[in-house]
Amino acid sequence: MIKNITLNTKYLKKIKKRRTFAIISHPDSGKTTVTEKFLFLSKVIHQSGTIKAKKSKKYAKSDWMEIEKKRGISVTTSVIQFSYAKHYLNLLDTPGHEDFSEDTYRVLTAVDSCLMIIDASKSVETRTKKLIKVARLKKIPIITFINKLDRNTYEFIKILDDIEKKLKIFCVPMTWPIGSGKNFKGIFNFYDNKIILYFKDYSTENLHIIKVISMVDSISLKKYLNSHEISVLLEDIDLVQSYYHKFNQKNFLKGLETPIFFGSALNNSGLKNVLDGLIKWGPYPKYRISKSRKINSTEKNFTGFVFKIQANMNLKHHDRVAFIRIVSGKYIKGMRIFHVRTKKFKIINNAMNFIAGERFIINKGYPGDIIGVYSNGNIKIGDTFTEGESVEFTEIPKFTPDFFKCIILQDSLKQKTLLRGLKQLAEEGVMHVFRPIVNNSLILGVIGQLQFDVVLERLKTEYKVLASYENTNISCIRWINSDNIKLLEKFKNENYSSLAYDHDNVIVYFSPSTFRLKTIIKKYKYINFLKIK
Repeated sequence: MIKNITLNTKYLKKIKKRRTFAIISHPDSGKTTVTEKFLFLSKVIHQSGTIKAKKSKKYAKSDWMEIEKKRGISVTTSVIQFSYAKHYLNLLDTPGHEDFSEDTYRVLTAVDSCLMIIDASKSVETRTKKLIKVARLKKIPIITFINKLDRNTYEFIKILDDIEKKLKIFCVPMTWPIGSGKNFKGIFNFYDNKIILYFKDYSTENLHIIKVISMVDSISLKKYLNSHEISVLLEDIDLVQSYYHKFNQKNFLKGLETPIFFGSALNNSGLKNVLDGLIKWGPYPKYRISKSRKINSTEKNFTGFVFKIQANMNLKHHDRVAFIRIVSGKYIKGMRIFHVRTKKFKIINNAMNFIAGERFIINKGYPGDIIGVYSNGNIKIGDTFTEGESVEFTEIPKFTPDFFKCIILQDSLKQKTLLRGLKQLAEEGVMHVFRPIVNNSLILGVIGQLQFDVVLERLKTEYKVLASYENTNISCIRWINSDNIKLLEKFKNENYSSLAYDHDNVIVYFSPSTFRLKTIIKKYKYINFLKIK
């Protein structure tokens, strides 16, 4: 057992300057726009990109894959590190579409808090409810940004009621909007009692701050707002302060309440309040539970776990990058780290951090940071790295896919390239690849139908392989095992035509229907049929 030695005060300050968070939302709530505006505020980029303007060749910095640029959606998690107000923020921009939910689930294992974005014109939507369920199971603190005030919106109180009723979390408004749509004039801050007033530049459709005034400065207020607007604002403030309790950081960190911020990411309003709140109240990296013990961020020795693998970030080299969340200790360029699963040491000289598709070699990394290391296929999602201690963090599960198709290669000379491409995409968790025992076909299994399109597009773009699909009669699969090897062999012999191996050479059972599956489970009680790998 390696001794648990804590880092000194200097390193503790480094840890307390870290914030690692995910952005989660229903599709089209403005998640990618928010990400881009954060980079703009932190001066990482100097010109805001265009998310969906087809005539423009600018794209949000977090959407770097070709299919994301073509469709205007996020299909993979992007990792971005930037600095703001003397803090280092590790932002993970997750796919909003439910077809990529497994990627989002893995990300939530690697963050300390979440920023939930809600479209003010739609209020709480289905996908948001599902994501928040996972976040709350993990007791992840949630900050809420109610976006798109530049449009006609729901009543603001109605949105807060929806959040409390549908998401089962208490709301604490930290800011409040003055109007919405064409009448959006500004934002009131409850925690500093100031109003930020905006002016709309109709030539660019952007909002600019024209004045920051104290609420008690009624003379200045009357210069910018008419009597009706002032009256409504005062009524809203009185209502919020009398109905909603004050912000309690302990309840926030327990995931019991969420601070609410309003604004418009497209017009760059209200987001500075979110970043300021994240830094002021958001949790810094503290600890993670391993299978054997709790590992504190202040421990001296390096530990980290892989929560994501991405192939072909550089199309010229067809590389694979494993994303490691640092849990404790310090990464130093050239250090020797221990791969717990393979029981091998490796020297890391080229760890990197990211601005989405762009990468930068780094010399140091601290708890909370996300670093990327090159993989030649020997690193898997869920792997642990240490300085020698054989600890393992809780495994990241793989779920059974819901949809299945047989992939057909158009050019037989590309068979090896196809197999390599499918292997690498399977390592990412984009989909599962199954090889039936009875023939040489390749079956793809995915969580959502859109993933089939993503696979074909990526095979074409990244591997120059053209393929198509044929339907199968497969309805569901289960990974199988048994404590009795002889009985397991008996099962295999009796169900030979319904068995296959996944890309890790683990055996699975195929079924054409849930009824057939239930019958088989009842018949073979000595076999474990697993929905989660």
